[in-house]
Amino acid sequence: MSRADRFYLFITVFLVIAAIAGGITLAVQRSRSQPVEIVLSQTEPPAQSGEIYIGGAVANPGIYSLKEGDTLQALLSDAGVEPDADLSNIELHISREGEEQSPQKIDINRAEPWLLESLPGIGEVLAQRIVDYRSENGPFKRIEDLLKVSGIGPATFEKIKDYITVSD
Repeated sequence: MSRADRFYLFITVFLVIAAIAGGITLAVQRSRSQPVEIVLSQTEPPAQSGEIYIGGAVANPGIYSLKEGDTLQALLSDAGVEPDADLSNIELHISREGEEQSPQKIDINRAEPWLLESLPGIGEVLAQRIVDYRSENGPFKRIEDLLKVSGIGPATFEKIKDYITVSD
């Protein structure tokens, strides 16, 4: 390679590097000179909702939809509080997010068949047998008395004993 060729090669490489550096400098300056628009907007937090079970001395026991702003009075009105209801004894449990919920025990002396069916191993037939037994023999004195119901043996009782209770 001759001296002239090296000189032209050096000039070409120098001009290419200068062009790239100039382009980068121009791009950086343009990005600095253009204002950045920041838009702040207020967003409403999502409305909280859920479900609540209302049972006991009400005409329409069941699960009710609960929306932000609903009052306990309105929900109880929807459920139809019975005249002999003791409103000074209302149980209410609100779980924290992620908190494991322990189910409320079902009172086998007051539960309707549809509620008894929510117990593990209790279907429509056994639920009706529990209600029929209770109607014919009076209220259960202990949860173990459930073993007297036809079709409920020790295995079924073991599955449900932690989910049931008896009242007077």
